[in-house]
Amino acid sequence: MMKRRPTLLPDWRRLIRRAWSLRLILLAGLLTGCEAVLSAAGTDWLPVPVWARMAILFAVLGAAFAARLLAQKDDDGHHG
Repeated sequence: MMKRRPTLLPDWRRLIRRAWSLRLILLAGLLTGCEAVLSAAGTDWLPVPVWARMAILFAVLGAAFAARLLAQKDDDGHHG
């Protein structure tokens, strides 16, 4: 059995410009990285009260979670 090589879609350039799913994947990765850095480094270096540090951690975690779960509708209005 011959293995097929992966190929790009014919309209890959348009997809990169228009696909919100790709943007959300990048955002989720960035926010997950921020979450990891904040967890590892602690938040003592932030010049804000403790309650604000916890709010920042919660906001980053929540934003990363939401970016992972958001569904994109295709041009026909269906989830895809």
